Amino acid sequence: MINGLLGKKIGMSQVYAADGQRIPVTVLEAGPCTVLQKKTVDKDGYESIQVGYEPKSAQRVNKPEMGHFKKAGKGAFAFVREFRSLDESPALGDEISCEMFKPGDRIDVTGVSKGKGFQGVMKRWGFAGGRASHGSMFKRRPGAIGQSAWPSKVIKGKKMPGQLGNVRVTTQNLIVVEVRPEQNLVLVRGAVPGPKNGLVEIRKGIKA
Repeated sequence: MINGLLGKKIGMSQVYAADGQRIPVTVLEAGPCTVLQKKTVDKDGYESIQVGYEPKSAQRVNKPEMGHFKKAGKGAFAFVREFRSLDESPALGDEISCEMFKPGDRIDVTGVSKGKGFQGVMKRWGFAGGRASHGSMFKRRPGAIGQSAWPSKVIKGKKMPGQLGNVRVTTQNLIVVEVRPEQNLVLVRGAVPGPKNGLVEIRKGIKA
């Protein structure tokens, strides 16, 4: 088996535990993923399992990609990723479903966070800002960024205004609340990076 799956963030909801406690959950569509290639140390220098997710029209795939997909005999896929193989390696063309996860499991979910464009230091870094009094001219500004006569430069890594979001983010140690194999759904306690319908990589928790 492999240590993860590709999926899609459906959105947030809530479920109730047996004791009546309300649990906020993120609904993830996990798989099914098809095994496209098995990489080995002898041939590729490392071991992994390459999987495809979400069927794609063959007309929108170039010839080298189509030749690669044909080896598995399951058509073309929109997304291709690699996952580490665990104790038992699946065969080429096998489908892997969300049944690999069980309620109570700890998982890590990776996605691309929502892009928020160019933002100032208060939103981007949580700066306090200056006085909001009349005529201060300093309400949402970062303050002085330079140095004195030495070193007479702006230090590398200084927190400044700039692009916020649209980066790869991993949320670790999320708890699986419920698994619905018939719908390919995994309900996870807490929030997951990315927008609705955004691609996510769901892995078994590295710190679990």
